Amino acid sequence: MSGGPPKALPSTGPHSLRDMPHPLAGSSSEEAVGGDSTPSPDLLMARSFGDKDLILPNGGTPVGTSSPASSSSLLNRLQLDDDLDGETRDLFVTVDDPKKHVCTMETYITYRITTKSTRVEFDLPEYSVRRRYQDFDWLRNKLEESQPTHLIPPLPEKFVVKGVVDRFSEEFVETRRKALDKFLKRITDHPVLSFNEHFNVFLTAKDLNAYKKQGMALLTRVGESVKHVTGGYKLRSRPLEFAAIGEYLDMFALKLGTIDRIAQRIIKEEIEYLVELREYGPVYSTWSALEGELAEPLEGVSACIGNCSTALEELTDDMTEDFLPVLREYILYSDSMKVPADVEKCQDRMECFNADLKADMERWQNNKRQDFRQLLMGMADKNIQYYEKCLMAWESIIPLLQEKQEAK
Repeated sequence: MSGGPPKALPSTGPHSLRDMPHPLAGSSSEEAVGGDSTPSPDLLMARSFGDKDLILPNGGTPVGTSSPASSSSLLNRLQLDDDLDGETRDLFVTVDDPKKHVCTMETYITYRITTKSTRVEFDLPEYSVRRRYQDFDWLRNKLEESQPTHLIPPLPEKFVVKGVVDRFSEEFVETRRKALDKFLKRITDHPVLSFNEHFNVFLTAKDLNAYKKQGMALLTRVGESVKHVTGGYKLRSRPLEFAAIGEYLDMFALKLGTIDRIAQRIIKEEIEYLVELREYGPVYSTWSALEGELAEPLEGVSACIGNCSTALEELTDDMTEDFLPVLREYILYSDSMKVPADVEKCQDRMECFNADLKADMERWQNNKRQDFRQLLMGMADKNIQYYEKCLMAWESIIPLLQEKQEAK
């Protein structure tokens, strides 16, 4: 992690800012189970929902094949989800440009939401509005109310531990911005949620507070009517595949939670090791001043340790900024995907609700496999690059040591 103070964000105010079983096995082949007679939960879900192995875009390597000879080629063979169907999309949303606002009663961050669309539901081809976290929270609540049979993507946690994380630091704000951007892109990619009236208002309204107070009252009543109409019905038996959803999500969240804790422990140990490296390198530099003949090799060792420190800092930042947020998003996802209680009471619309949930589950499974394949291959590549940099650093001082040996 960077040892310097957090960078300041643009501000409107006077103050600047300062061996566990693998839960992500994606293959539906028998070899992926490793000969075990009991299939993994992920495999069961894949069979239930007709999942097929995804082939990496751009001719990438499928799971289970050997990795390419060059580590740097791994990420080059991956494409972001946002680029897969770019030619067929008619709605693009991005979250950027966070700004700090200092008011009399509160201090908060807003983000710029830029929307480009050719849909007839939008009066203009492009919109740009600013939203704060509570506006995103309002949108998610409205989606849950008006689309009770669909799985709504999760938001990043609102609260942070006071004194541990500075919620106005550039690092924290950027991590949240990425999560909010992913949240909106999940909705944008959804064939139903992306047409929701609340989503349209969120993207286009200059004064969202007016809609919060009065403009969306009718839409809220329409969304709530599903609950009122179906509240008195008894549950009719549902397909067995839905009974497996809850168990699968519980196990998935449990294993991801374990991975998250292990990853945090690894990061903590890396940071402690980084502190030691930063103290260790200057020792050789000081020593070199006292040793005339060994000055050059000792300076080489000091520089080598410095290069290793830089490589480790980059790896730690990648783990913190790229790896952990994805894990936490899917932990939150597993909680938000539990079948709503009101849906369980439906009878007349049960078949329709089942179809919606099944379609969303299939979509989520595909997104999960794609995201984790990219995440794990990316982190493997980052670790390979780290060790390659350390190896190159240590190899660089071998000629100096050999010269001194020959001189003797």
